[in-house]
Amino acid sequence: MAMTQRIQPILHPVRIKDLCPTQMTVGHREVATKREEWRNRPRDSAGRYLGSHMIPAVIGPGGAPWIIDHHHLALALHEEGVEEVMVSVVATLDMLPKKRFVAFMDAHNWLHPYDARGKRRDFDELPARLRDLADDPYRSLAGEVRKAGGYAKSPTPYTEFLWADFFRDRIKPARLDDHFSKAVAEAVPMARSREAHYLPGWSGVDNSD
Repeated sequence: MAMTQRIQPILHPVRIKDLCPTQMTVGHREVATKREEWRNRPRDSAGRYLGSHMIPAVIGPGGAPWIIDHHHLALALHEEGVEEVMVSVVATLDMLPKKRFVAFMDAHNWLHPYDARGKRRDFDELPARLRDLADDPYRSLAGEVRKAGGYAKSPTPYTEFLWADFFRDRIKPARLDDHFSKAVAEAVPMARSREAHYLPGWSGVDNSD
């Protein structure tokens, strides 16, 4: 009987400043939380922490690593002065020209070229480096609502951005600036409402039957 081979991820230490984002925004509140988590870890656990928080990436034209998740963590570590992270390579596409590479990434839902207002932009407008990611307060709101039990974690790519757009249509920006914790409290029942049933991770009760 043939043995089943277990495919192991290809791991590489990569300089954070060389990582290419596949999205345009992050939630700065969430980045701040991850910075605090890094600072509060046991002093001798840096290697263990980084080893357990590997960042998935696709190798693109020119050998550039395009990260497809954990942008908040990578930016937080960068701002904390960490120079390298462990990257798990999920695909190697360095043989493709830029146009074909972008098409492949888009087809696999590995790109999210939406700005801080939730508007789709051209792929050429993606920031070149993590430090250029803009703040989207609604992305921070979506992250906090999930932590508060408003919806469940989902493997669907860019789940939190879908939820951010849901809240963007229902909560005024000034509310996030002046009363963020109250906005979270208001958003949790919104997330559980029937209105949000189409979103990944919805945890409400379906009374349609």
